[in-house]
Amino acid sequence: MAKAPIIYAISDSIGETSESVVRATTSQFVQEKFDIIRIPYVNSVEQIDKLMQEAKEQNAVVCYTIVSPDIRKAIAEKAVERDVEVVDILGPVLKAIETTSGLLPKNQPGLIHAMDHEYFKRVAAVEFAIKYDDGKNPWGLTKADLVIIGVSRTSKTPLSMYLANKQLKVANVPLVPEIPPPEELFKVPSDRIIGLLIDPYKLNEIRLARLKAMGLTDGANYADLRRISEELDYARAIMQRLHCKIINVSNRAIEETASLILDYLRKKFGFEY
Repeated sequence: MAKAPIIYAISDSIGETSESVVRATTSQFVQEKFDIIRIPYVNSVEQIDKLMQEAKEQNAVVCYTIVSPDIRKAIAEKAVERDVEVVDILGPVLKAIETTSGLLPKNQPGLIHAMDHEYFKRVAAVEFAIKYDDGKNPWGLTKADLVIIGVSRTSKTPLSMYLANKQLKVANVPLVPEIPPPEELFKVPSDRIIGLLIDPYKLNEIRLARLKAMGLTDGANYADLRRISEELDYARAIMQRLHCKIINVSNRAIEETASLILDYLRKKFGFEY
């Protein structure tokens, strides 16, 4: 029975892609356990010369995910010189897409992992928004990138989730006259707090629609105009005490309010989201 070869999985990044392809391929050979050696961060021709010599001595197969045309060329040339079997995993796909579309590849190593990093930051932000939604766990307020405050039905939760998808860790706190805001709210820097206000008649419409959807009567105190005005006056007083930025969300879509907040953060902190 033929002996299974050693396989080098070479990459100019961390090497997960090349190793995954190699393992998927070797799974088709059940007779032997393959010795797969991952070699990450290969970014010079000098490294290639040494690696190909080692591969020759060990009778190894070299599989590689390299985006640099110069290094791929060096691997091909050294493979011929050393009589080493090599497989270019990315090169043919890059060439096919370039030829078909006319687009040029970026040739930047590690981009897929940069995208993964962004993805996991968004996931963490969404989990944060859920954990600290609607005043839950007030001790998380000081950990937030942004705290949104306002009376009920001013879109605090959907706005928090929308901003979480911009990788912002957002907590929100409802302002209710009968319930004092948590002490932690007053420890948050004022420029990290956004207060949401709304026209009382618009809020009345929103709350009436909410009551109807829940099968409740429109005579509930929740949608009473005098009660709404009291809540908004109370909320405004808290926001002025906090010296935070205030946004009127009347007739504004979530996206529009979010855009105003992101623009504020860019100007205030120089952040890009």
